[in-house]
Amino acid sequence: MTQKIRIKTGTVEETLLLPLWGRAYETQKSDPQLVDENAVKIIGQIDYDFSDIEKTQAMSQHGWVARSLHTDKMALEFIEKYPEATIVNIGCGLDTTFSRIDNGRMMYYELDLPDVIALRNNFYEDSDRHKSIASSFLDTRWFEQIRVRDGLLFLAGGVFCYFEEKQIKDFFIKVADYFKQCDFFFDVLSPMGMKFAKKQVLKKGGMGMSMEGGWGLKPVSSLENWDERIKVIDTFSMSKGIKKGVPLSFKLMSAISDMLGVCAMVHMRIQTRISQEKNT
Repeated sequence: MTQKIRIKTGTVEETLLLPLWGRAYETQKSDPQLVDENAVKIIGQIDYDFSDIEKTQAMSQHGWVARSLHTDKMALEFIEKYPEATIVNIGCGLDTTFSRIDNGRMMYYELDLPDVIALRNNFYEDSDRHKSIASSFLDTRWFEQIRVRDGLLFLAGGVFCYFEEKQIKDFFIKVADYFKQCDFFFDVLSPMGMKFAKKQVLKKGGMGMSMEGGWGLKPVSSLENWDERIKVIDTFSMSKGIKKGVPLSFKLMSAISDMLGVCAMVHMRIQTRISQEKNT
């Protein structure tokens, strides 16, 4: 029998198991909204007690599936427009988006901390168009490894909320300085959403990591105040379009969350300065 892979507990990396379990759990339903056989396979190879997650995260599970559905849709629309696009998955964890969207032509980079990439290597091998980068996204020397042939899209699911606002702002500005033009698609929590996530998801889910700090954003439009090159293209609630077939309790919770603006998906674009555009 193949030995299962052990997971380090009490760290941010442990949280990568939450969306992985959410996708695997959804896949095994009789009428799943998302099918992710890779997630099911990986769960079966990991030595980890998922019982706390299974007991406490029935509601959050729908959110993780929704985020994947929205991300898949965004990425597919992007590579339809830019067939040879480059996509960078920031804080990839054990994400499996590439296997669901690959068009056979794009470049796809998985970016995460060295320990996480080492864990991913137990389940994936790099290829010419699907590569891993072991680095904090804040250590922007990894920019030099990104090959861009067509459009450039950055994905970040469940990542930015663990950092401070200044760190995210500085990162976006560095991206703008280096790449000049690109798109971002990521999820954000309001300050109220941050408090809820720490208590209901991390603590009840048995995660032993620190509950301090984090980035809560409201309103989303305030991102444009950070730099004139930043433009919010679209923002919508995470539960948009996924309420069919979910329990009434989730529908009610989502309605309240939507009303309060607790959790949103954001499509953001970085483009050249307006003053530069006028001079060209």
